[in-house]
Amino acid sequence: MTKTYQAVGIGNAVVDVITQCDDAFLSRMGIEKGVMQLIEEERGELLYSAMENRRQMAGGSVANTIAGLGALGLSTGFIGRVRDDEPGRFYAGGMAEVGVDFVNAPVAGGELPTSKSMIFVTPDGERSMNTYLGISTELGPEDVPEAAAGGAGLLLLEGYLYDKPKGKAAFTRAARACREGGGMAGITLSDPFCVDRHREDFRALVGELDYVLGNEHEWRALYQTDDLGAALEQAAAESGLIVCTRSGHDVAIVRGDQTVSVPVRAVTPVDSTGAGDQFAAGFLYGLATGAPLEAAGRMGCIAAAEVIGHYGARPERDVKALLAAEGLV
Repeated sequence: MTKTYQAVGIGNAVVDVITQCDDAFLSRMGIEKGVMQLIEEERGELLYSAMENRRQMAGGSVANTIAGLGALGLSTGFIGRVRDDEPGRFYAGGMAEVGVDFVNAPVAGGELPTSKSMIFVTPDGERSMNTYLGISTELGPEDVPEAAAGGAGLLLLEGYLYDKPKGKAAFTRAARACREGGGMAGITLSDPFCVDRHREDFRALVGELDYVLGNEHEWRALYQTDDLGAALEQAAAESGLIVCTRSGHDVAIVRGDQTVSVPVRAVTPVDSTGAGDQFAAGFLYGLATGAPLEAAGRMGCIAAAEVIGHYGARPERDVKALLAAEGLV
């Protein structure tokens, strides 16, 4: 079947606002270092006003992955919800600029503003994210065009959507349409706290979806164990394809009785924002183009290394050229 899109993502549409700061600033503002915290609108405005030399870009975890896939040359779409306000129009335009079809028009007269994430990057490259989710939390099944989800070769779902019943329903509709259309649907586990909130649902999804992406902390949280090997062994017994990233260490990929370990080259990060998102982009590019698992894993590592070499969560260099230089495309 001819597909409308080679890859479609569904997730929170968040405007990323990035600035540099030191640890003293984090302490002064009561920001917990190195984690993503959900905040209310008032707190968001306070942090936004405290940011100096801020840069703004269209973001959100799965949206970043889809933008990375678009930059690699795949036909891509993104399902998300923004308000018809200045940040929302900026977001829609930003996705179009990187070749992604933002399939949902900004919502006129929405009660909540467009989502924003205030990201503070310290000199060690660690990022501390403070996210006001706004209107993106209202994403529901009515926002999922059947043609977009059903016409996707690959569908990537964002774990954060499970925080509201409407998001969960949107997720279910999209996954069902994709798989009925002959596509592959998978999920990124998002973060350990998200896993803790939705463990039962996520455990069921491991067995129901075609692939699951997560880092070592998320996999341990999912199976409530400190033994990563045991967690991955259990996941592999339940899922068709699992991927586990470990910051600075080999990536583990398991499909059936095939286990692949992909070495990671150490890179000193400028900004670790988007490392997991772009790993997913590189890996899914390999999956979409029929590359062997080891090659797909290497593609993910190269894409992740590129993005942590600069500020922001999206590629700035030609990642496809980097893959070609390694003989991968």
